[in-house]
Amino acid sequence: MIKTTHTTKLPEGHPIRVYFQENDLIHSLLEELSNTIPEEDFQKYTNVFNQLSTIEKRFARKENQLFPFLEKKNWVGPSQGMWSFHDNLRDQFRLIRYYLRNQNFEKVTINTPFLVDGIYRLMHVEETVLFPNALDLLTEEDWIKMRAGEEEIGWMLPQNPAPFTQEEYIHPSEDFTQRELPFSLENTSHYDEGYMTVEQVNLLFRTMPLDLTYVDENDRVIFYNRGEERVFPRSAGIIGREVKFCHPPKSVGTVLRILEEFRKGTKNESSFWINYKERLIYIRYFAVRDADKNYRGVIEMSQDITDIRKIEGEKRLLDWE
Repeated sequence: MIKTTHTTKLPEGHPIRVYFQENDLIHSLLEELSNTIPEEDFQKYTNVFNQLSTIEKRFARKENQLFPFLEKKNWVGPSQGMWSFHDNLRDQFRLIRYYLRNQNFEKVTINTPFLVDGIYRLMHVEETVLFPNALDLLTEEDWIKMRAGEEEIGWMLPQNPAPFTQEEYIHPSEDFTQRELPFSLENTSHYDEGYMTVEQVNLLFRTMPLDLTYVDENDRVIFYNRGEERVFPRSAGIIGREVKFCHPPKSVGTVLRILEEFRKGTKNESSFWINYKERLIYIRYFAVRDADKNYRGVIEMSQDITDIRKIEGEKRLLDWE
C-alpha cells in the first residue's frame, strides 16, 4: 500500500487518515473474498461480500464531502471522473448480489475478479493522486468542517474513528457558522443545512408532486403548498381554520384521534389510501416535534400514487425521444 509523506504525519481522526484505515480493512476483505469459493462456502462468501459492500459509505463520503470541498478549490476532476468509477463498482456489486440471490455460483466466480480489480485500481488512484492533491489544496479548517459532515454518513470501520477535534458536536439546525459559499446569502434564511430565499422556498413547495398541509399544535391550519396539480382543493380561506372543520364529518373523528395520539406522544405516523376520481391517493400524517420532543403540530401529505404503483424493474436511461 502506497502512503504519502503527508499521510503518515496526519493526526488521529483526520479524514484522510481514516480513509487509509479503511484501506487496511478493504485490502483484507478483498484478499478474503478472492480466496473464498462461493460454491464451497456460500455463507462465508456472502458475509465477506456484505461487509465489503459497506464501501458505499466511503463512496458517499467522497461524493458528498471531499469532492465538494475540492470543487471550491476549482478541482472538479474527482467529481467528474471518480464518481463514474464509483458507479461502475456499484453496478458490479448489484450484479454479484443478484447472482448470489439466485445462487448462480459460476457467474459469481466469473464477476468477482472484476470487482476486486476495480477496487484495487480505485484505491491506487486515491493513494497516488486524489489524497495527496487534496492534502495540498485543502486547509485544516476545510478538514475540520469535512469531518463534521462525515459523522452523518458513517464509515466502514467496526468502530467510529477517533475525533479529529475536541470541539463539541453542533447539530446542523443549530449551526450558524458563516461559511464561504459560491452564492449570495442576501435575503436568505438558514435551514437545517443550506440557505434559501422565500422565493426559492415557495418554488420548492410549488414544484413538489404532492399536497402538504401543516397544522400547528393548536390544531389550526397554518400552511399549505400551492401545487399546480393538487389532489384535494385548497384555498386561502383555510389558513387559521381549525382542522376539524377542514374534513368531511364522517372522517373528523379519525382526524381528531390522530391529533390526540400525536399530542400524547403515543404515535408519530398514520397512513391511509383511498380511491378518488379513479386515482389511488396515499394520505400520510406525521407528528412534528421540536428538538425537545415537544409536539408542534402535524404534517398531512397526500400524493397520487396511481402511476407509481405501475413501476416494475428498473429505469436507468432517459427516454425523452
